[in-house]
Amino acid sequence: MTSVYDNAVEAANFIKTKTSLVPEIAVILGSGLGGFADEIEEKIYISYEEIPHFKKSTVQGHAGKLVIGKVGGKVVACMQGRYHFYEGNTMQEVVFPIRVFKILGVTKMVVTNASGGISKMLQNGDLMIIRDHINYMGSNPLIGHNDERFGPRFPDMSEIYNKKLSNIVAEHMRKLGLGVKTGIYIAFTGPSYETPAEILMARQMGADAVGMSTVPECITANHMGIKVVGISCVTNMAAGVSENRLTHDEVCETAGFMRETFKKLLRNFIPDL
Repeated sequence: MTSVYDNAVEAANFIKTKTSLVPEIAVILGSGLGGFADEIEEKIYISYEEIPHFKKSTVQGHAGKLVIGKVGGKVVACMQGRYHFYEGNTMQEVVFPIRVFKILGVTKMVVTNASGGISKMLQNGDLMIIRDHINYMGSNPLIGHNDERFGPRFPDMSEIYNKKLSNIVAEHMRKLGLGVKTGIYIAFTGPSYETPAEILMARQMGADAVGMSTVPECITANHMGIKVVGISCVTNMAAGVSENRLTHDEVCETAGFMRETFKKLLRNFIPDL
């Protein structure tokens, strides 16, 4: 049986046959935000299904393609859509692309998502820099055999979201007149939205926004020494915060409304990372 490391090397070697560009920055684009990848320069598209050991993305709003190209002179690898635990993937499958990015030479990662606002300081359409997270998914991508070629058995998680990179994003948000909001993101497994009681619990735990992704990828990136900055697009208010019923259509609609602003922010700060 081949190891995860061997599989990651195989996937990375396949990607290298498609482009001579060596990505320095990985960008994970969440629900409704994949359009940014279509605007990068000198790009090539690779369907997830083509890449060894990748799986098909099944969620509406996730194109399921890896796009490699340049943003302001920086070579980036963009995931148009991610894998979710609730799709029936194992945690190891969810984070496998992050392992591949490490093999490709990625040293920094920008992770985005659509989230529900818990904090009353947030409203629909806000962009929140993730300061820290709470893993409430009941699992961890590092469970199981640890391959020291990726990272240590017991990695420190004191600063998953790099302060220097976060400050760069914050400065560009100010320049664009967006205002700067930071907060703690909590991840549940989904696919059902959280109950009002669960959101009340999350608020009491200190969470500002809630979603069903991001945490596994960021734990894995940190395990391998990849510096992370996270940005959450608040697409709805969480259950109990708003009286409106929650739908994925609303998530995609709000993400679409924010698309141009979000893309402009990414275009501006990525060259400075």
